[in-house]
Amino acid sequence: MQTSDFDYPLPDSAIAQTPVEPRDSSRLLVLRRDSGALEHRIFREIGEYLRPGDLLVLNRTRVIPARLYARKATGGRVELLLLRRQDDLTWQCLVGGKGLTVGKTIRVEDGPSAEIVGLLNGSERLVRFDDPIEPYFPKAGHVPLPPYIHEKLTDPERYQTVYAREPGSAAAPTAGLHFTPRLLGELQAQGVGLAYVTLHVGLDTFAPVTEEKPKEHKIHTEWCELPAETAEAINRTRASGGRIVAVGTTSVRTLETAAQRAALNTDHWSLITAFTGPTSLFILPGYKFKVVDAMITNFHLPKSTLIMLVSAFAGRETLLDAYQTAIREGYRFYSFGDAMLIL
Repeated sequence: MQTSDFDYPLPDSAIAQTPVEPRDSSRLLVLRRDSGALEHRIFREIGEYLRPGDLLVLNRTRVIPARLYARKATGGRVELLLLRRQDDLTWQCLVGGKGLTVGKTIRVEDGPSAEIVGLLNGSERLVRFDDPIEPYFPKAGHVPLPPYIHEKLTDPERYQTVYAREPGSAAAPTAGLHFTPRLLGELQAQGVGLAYVTLHVGLDTFAPVTEEKPKEHKIHTEWCELPAETAEAINRTRASGGRIVAVGTTSVRTLETAAQRAALNTDHWSLITAFTGPTSLFILPGYKFKVVDAMITNFHLPKSTLIMLVSAFAGRETLLDAYQTAIREGYRFYSFGDAMLIL
């Protein structure tokens, strides 16, 4: 298996620059894994493919305004991208600017002063703020849109799911952007359950795999939580014959991580148990899914860990054939793009 096996050509015109309105008017490509058959629908019609007793698992993380601008003592401008919080004052950051060595101080525009306290890989630094940075987000923070989006986002809430609750992500779990409160209510009314996990998305999710062989790639670690009530809902759904439908690759990673942890507890009968902690699960073709029966996902970047994960679920050739059809049919790709339902 080579990284090049997950490459595909995509014209720039296919990369969505703005979200559609309303959210559930995006297109939906339905892929059946057993036959490779495709159907072209609108996202609000997704209920036609879900059954009473199925369970949607959604990631309720909320994107923080993680891009900050600062000035060095010399007046030079610095850009900070908050990646992970280490403690109340210290964050792992991606920095843009020269001479940001240990001991250098900066001042965030409309925010506190900070000091570089550690050197990490490349342009990553540990930055300690004089005060907790979160209260300054409303004035100092900016939503860090992916690098392939060049249009300004007029409404930052469009880069949040309607059920986002737990701040911590540097990027949105984009498969969930298509849901509206009305659509979620309609699905519940037809007997589809809703359950929630949290995985805080890091910017590494957009990074391509640069190693020739995917197995040599060290995947990013992200924090996730699967609460007890969600574990109970999953076990109850599976016991009654319902399907577990993961909304997005972040939900998939959380579910499968929790299932692996539960499998280590040989005295426990459950398919899945509550879990909180880091995950570095790298799902590649050949992986045996333990929980996920169906998946809702967007169209992903070539040679990314995300397209590898979806290939593991749908089959690489089947997925790439579907992508080519989507390109020919004018589907919109990436974060603000259209969706797939893989059954």
